[in-house]
Amino acid sequence: MPVILVLLALVFLFLIVMLAKTVRIVPQARAGIVERFGKYKQTLPAGLNVVVPFVDKVRYLIDLREQVVSFPPQPVITEDNLVVSIDTVIYFQVTDPIAATYEIANYIQAIEQLTMTTLRNIVGGMDLEETLTSRDQINSGLRGVLDEATGKWGIRVNRVELKGIDPPPSIKDSMEKQMRADREKRAVILTAEGQRQAAILTAEGSKQSSILNAEGARESQILRAQADRESSILRAQGEGQAIQTVFQAIHDGNPDQSLLAYQYLQMMPKIAEGGANKLWIVPSEIGKALEGLGSTMSNLQGIPQQVEGPKTRVDMGSTDTPALDSADSELSKTTAAVEAAIKEAEIAANPGKGRAADLPAGDEPETGAEPPAQ
Repeated sequence: MPVILVLLALVFLFLIVMLAKTVRIVPQARAGIVERFGKYKQTLPAGLNVVVPFVDKVRYLIDLREQVVSFPPQPVITEDNLVVSIDTVIYFQVTDPIAATYEIANYIQAIEQLTMTTLRNIVGGMDLEETLTSRDQINSGLRGVLDEATGKWGIRVNRVELKGIDPPPSIKDSMEKQMRADREKRAVILTAEGQRQAAILTAEGSKQSSILNAEGARESQILRAQADRESSILRAQGEGQAIQTVFQAIHDGNPDQSLLAYQYLQMMPKIAEGGANKLWIVPSEIGKALEGLGSTMSNLQGIPQQVEGPKTRVDMGSTDTPALDSADSELSKTTAAVEAAIKEAEIAANPGKGRAADLPAGDEPETGAEPPAQ
């Protein structure tokens, strides 16, 4: 009984081993290389596959996805004999698993060595400045050479990138100094241009300000001159109207010698006004003025003693002026005041005649009054 159980266990174990050797599961995007007695037999696709146990063997499992390999920095000499370190990144994909297995022993190492040699060949024909600024050109050259060389290996190079190009520390220091000097130069140039523009704008502003100030002064002088002109015209017109009014009033009032003597006496106190007047001279005509005021014994030269009727009104012409209503009102008041003054002068010169004229009709002066002196 125990022997039978052992045999059954051995048979069961053998069946399990046979099943494991017969059935092969290949993951997605993988390819299995099957060898029979050390010779290539077939390529297993992704999924469940059946092989002959103990005869067929899955030697390699190839990844068909795109792969990324980063290579360490490699020293490269440029055309101007400067050593730079360049590290690269390769994007490739296996397109033929059989060729990638049997045409090359280690395709990743082969790609790395081919990349380094091609990179030295391309960069060796460029100087440092061109190397630092021609990444696309280097990438295109690398990709073309690698794609051509790896085609027979069943590999397609999709993209080549340069991760970094590092020049020597001394070159870095020199480049930094050069860039710093260049930036300082540009800063000085920009500062100078800014100062130049500021000076130009300031000069233009001063010019415009001077022009505007001159125009303002000119307009101010013109307006001031116009105002002075209009003021002088109005003042002259006012003086002319005043003189015309007084002259006309004198002609309308028929003045005689007594009125002129009375006006002469009224001006005498004004002559004596002022604290600085210590001595003033009495004119020689004052006697004649007093004689004309008190009696008619003597006459002033040029003034008739008797006036026959009112004189003919003197036509002074048009006195229309562009004065305002207030100016006309003041002129009317002035005319009334002049007429009142003339009337008072006539009354003072002829007291009896003035009182008789002021009495109403039918009234007679008191008897015994002496007639005024003529």
